[in-house]
Amino acid sequence: MKNRYPSVVLTFVMAIVFFSTPLTAHHGSAISYDMDHPWTTKATVTEFKYANPHPWLSFERVNDKGQTEQWKAELVTNPTFLLRAGWTKSRSIEALKPGTVVELTLATSRVGGFVGCIRTIKNENGDFIVNSGGAGGDGPVNAGPRGGGAPATPNGRE
Repeated sequence: MKNRYPSVVLTFVMAIVFFSTPLTAHHGSAISYDMDHPWTTKATVTEFKYANPHPWLSFERVNDKGQTEQWKAELVTNPTFLLRAGWTKSRSIEALKPGTVVELTLATSRVGGFVGCIRTIKNENGDFIVNSGGAGGDGPVNAGPRGGGAPATPNGRE
């Protein structure tokens, strides 16, 4: 009878490789966004999508020069987190319908442009819709570079 040890080891190694690959498929927010320098801004919702793996929000904001900027940002959280916090799909869509004024805390894309990752959303009453300020947990967020609530440039760098 032949030794089965090599075929058992090979099968075991192949199973580990096969089942561990999906674990590395999801991106980390800190790779794409400058999560160490969040900033806060008032914004007007133009569109909200409650989708996996992350909901996303399109919004307009007025910069320090009075110019309107069109932004797109994903939420750092996912629909499951929203649901557990009581924010069902219909409730979220209603709270973030076009024209709604919100206060956002977000991290800007590392490659620049008007793209970000939203950590907190507050409605006009100051109530949190999303509060994942500490990269998934409740944590403090900054007022932004130089305390102004917005980056010096769209990518947050000078």
